[in-house]
Amino acid sequence: MARYVDGFVVPVPRTKLAAYRRMAQTAGRVWRDHGALEYIESVADDVKRGKRTSFPRSVKLKPNETVVFSYIVYKSRAQRDRINAKVMKDPRLIKMMDPKPTLERRGTLPRRRRGVSSRVQDLTLLF
Repeated sequence: MARYVDGFVVPVPRTKLAAYRRMAQTAGRVWRDHGALEYIESVADDVKRGKRTSFPRSVKLKPNETVVFSYIVYKSRAQRDRINAKVMKDPRLIKMMDPKPTLERRGTLPRRRRGVSSRVQDLTLLF
């Protein structure tokens, strides 16, 4: 069965990792409450900087940061669009976004359907 995946890679300052985890737990609940099949957050502990490409290179990782790779799984793109519309109006998510964090163009936010190459947009939420 084909599924639709939203994935992203973000740099997180090591000193802010606990705050990021709390935010991610709430975000995961919000997405799953609205119908996402899975919400996964993965913190790198031994990801090396590649010679040509790697997660650390993709976000221009600084020495005091770690990489977080996350993804949300949906049944389809249509379901993803419906769920994200609801999520963006959810008071729990709105509360987390106020005050709005600084936007910096270092992370990646690929959208991928299994078997189809991804389209990448840059977005990183920094604390």
